[in-house]
Amino acid sequence: MRRLKDGFLSAVLASGLIAAATVIAAPAMAQSSSGKPAAQGLEPPPALQDAPNAPQAVQPPSGTVKSKHGAWSIICDTPPGASSEQCAMMQNVVAEDRPEVGLSVVVLKTADHKAQILRVLAPLGVLLPNGLGLKVDGKDIGRAYFVRCFQDGCYAEVILEKQLLDTLSHGKSATFIVFQTPEQGIGIPVDLKGFAEGFAALP
Repeated sequence: MRRLKDGFLSAVLASGLIAAATVIAAPAMAQSSSGKPAAQGLEPPPALQDAPNAPQAVQPPSGTVKSKHGAWSIICDTPPGASSEQCAMMQNVVAEDRPEVGLSVVVLKTADHKAQILRVLAPLGVLLPNGLGLKVDGKDIGRAYFVRCFQDGCYAEVILEKQLLDTLSHGKSATFIVFQTPEQGIGIPVDLKGFAEGFAALP
């Protein structure tokens, strides 16, 4: 089993323990300003805002790779303060034309197994108010908002409701979209091969 750089996965899992209650307490279906529900907990685009500095590359994950499923890896680690090992399904990707812009896509289950969370780590410097867009097989799914930033990047997350989970499980490819300026969206492809198999194997 391969041991990866320390720090990242522990931070992801530990932040999950803190953020899960907030995420679970939020409405499962976000509402747009028109009152219509947005897709699977993702919201429609907000108004454009001013841009921050250029993004920096996302750091590699830590933990032990337990298994691989297509493009996805199940990685386990014991975060600070936890009494047992916790696992997440992960994929690290970069923009095809912007190798300095990368994402870490993480799927994990809460400790009580009552909810599943899709968490995406974007590099520092992306435009936070614009959120994180998602398309699956070319279809616009919606947008998630960034909830917190750490020294390794900023996190956006949503509850994996059944509809979104089914979409990802049966899809071939996803594109996450981050913004460096209000006018410039950067599409980052994510291979969905092995997503369903990996999710089923996630402890």
